[in-house]
Amino acid sequence: MNRDIQQLAEHLLQIGYDDLPAREQRVLKRMAKRLAVTKNINEAFHEQLTFGQRLADKVAAFGGSWTFIISFGVVLGAWVLLNTVGLPNKDVFDPYPFVFLNLVLSMLAAIQAPVIMMSQNRQINKDRLAATNDYEVNLKAELEIMDLHEKMDRMRTEQLAVILRQQEEEITQIRRILEGLAIERKKQGE
Repeated sequence: MNRDIQQLAEHLLQIGYDDLPAREQRVLKRMAKRLAVTKNINEAFHEQLTFGQRLADKVAAFGGSWTFIISFGVVLGAWVLLNTVGLPNKDVFDPYPFVFLNLVLSMLAAIQAPVIMMSQNRQINKDRLAATNDYEVNLKAELEIMDLHEKMDRMRTEQLAVILRQQEEEITQIRRILEGLAIERKKQGE
C-alpha cells in the first residue's frame, strides 16, 4: 500500500510523499485505501467538551438571545418600579440612584464576559477544525478529479490508437483492392 501512496503523491502532486505535510499525507492514505475523508466536525468537537465548557456555551447562547434581553429588560423595569413607586419608602431595598442594581449588573457583566469569550474561542477552534476538514475534502476531490481526467485521457488515447489502427488496416485493404483493379484494367487493356 505504501508504494501506491508514494505513486499517487508523485503522480498527482509532483512531489515525494515524505515531503508532503501531514494532512496531505493523511488524505493520500485515505485516497489510496478508497476511504472517505469527511467527518462530522460537530460530533467530534462536542465529544471532547467538558461539562464546564458545555455550560459556558449554553450560558453564552442564552446571554445572546432575545429571551435574555426581554427577561433582563423586564427584571430591570420591575426593579426600578418597585424601588421608586411600588414599595412604600420604608421598604425600598435599593433607593435611587440604584447602587445595588449597579453592583449586580457589574457582577453579571464580569462573569458573563469571560464566559462568552471562552465560548467564542471554542467556536474559533471548531471553525479551524471545519476548515481543515474542508481542505482535506477539497484536496481529495481535486486529486480524484485529476485521476479521473487522466483515466479518461488514457482511455481516449487508447480508443484513438485502436481507431487509427483500424483506419490503417482499411487503407491497406483499399490499396490492395485498388492495386487489384489496376492490374485487371491492365490485363483488359492489353
